[in-house]
Amino acid sequence: MNIIFAGTPEFAATALAALINTEHRIVAVYTQPDRKAGRGQKLTASAVKQLALEHDLPVYQPLHFKASTEEGLAAQQQLAELNADVMVVAAYGLILPQVVLDTPKYGCLNIHGSLLPRWRGAAPIQRAIAAADAETGVTIMKMAAGLDTGDMMLKTYCPILASDTSATLHDKLAIQGAEAIVDVLRSEQRLIDALAAREVQDESLTVYAHKLNKSEAKVDWSQAAADIDRNIRAFNPWPVAFTPLDDSQNLRIWTCALSDVQTIPSDAVAGQIIAIDSHGVHVLCGDQQCICLTSLQWPGAKAFNALQISQSNKLHLGHIFA
Repeated sequence: MNIIFAGTPEFAATALAALINTEHRIVAVYTQPDRKAGRGQKLTASAVKQLALEHDLPVYQPLHFKASTEEGLAAQQQLAELNADVMVVAAYGLILPQVVLDTPKYGCLNIHGSLLPRWRGAAPIQRAIAAADAETGVTIMKMAAGLDTGDMMLKTYCPILASDTSATLHDKLAIQGAEAIVDVLRSEQRLIDALAAREVQDESLTVYAHKLNKSEAKVDWSQAAADIDRNIRAFNPWPVAFTPLDDSQNLRIWTCALSDVQTIPSDAVAGQIIAIDSHGVHVLCGDQQCICLTSLQWPGAKAFNALQISQSNKLHLGHIFA
């Protein structure tokens, strides 16, 4: 089949790589315009664009597909002229109007990193970890105009481990998503069958995964240790959990674990350092349990592991994080 692929980050690039290795023909790759990135703010191509160029695939980077502008209409026309059988979309980052969704012969299929209708929206992986979900997965759906509202064609399942961060879970789901879309597109008949058997989402079960913002990554030490642990893991690798060092500087918290410290001073308060050892920094939380911070980053420095933290003497027993 002739396939258009639309995506931008690594999650999408994993799926594109899998499709490249099939017998299908990738007639075009759509991705976000190059963005400035890194300390030097150099214009950088997306992971999807880089992969597409490595395989000599034609790349398109329209700003939008809005019919209200000449540029949007031109992008619509350009896509229509590709005569694709199907368009695969994964973390593309642009809203596709109904005219685009209807352009390919079999429509547009989306690879979404959750078990829909739970966690529709921008941050399904992070929200699943923070909410203490036991499992997540990938849903392949036929795209509709609403936000992740399309009919479901295939689901895969993935347990969320106590050690999972958003980074580790992202990588697992990227692989599952790649395998799932290759399965659905194994043949034209397989696609037809999957479309015929698709399932409408139960709107009563909808939960939205709202976009992350930096402010919510501040640790609230009054929370239970288990909640803080999940939030730290959910915000790795972005925006990264933090706690203030003073009025202008923050200490970034990359990794953690639930602590086994039992002896807690009777006058200790939430946010107080109870112990510092080779395992990390043990901090009291609101439920009188401790969490162990195992990788910390001071401003202008690289992240320290537990041993480096204990040797640095940057933190001291009794210090109270705000």
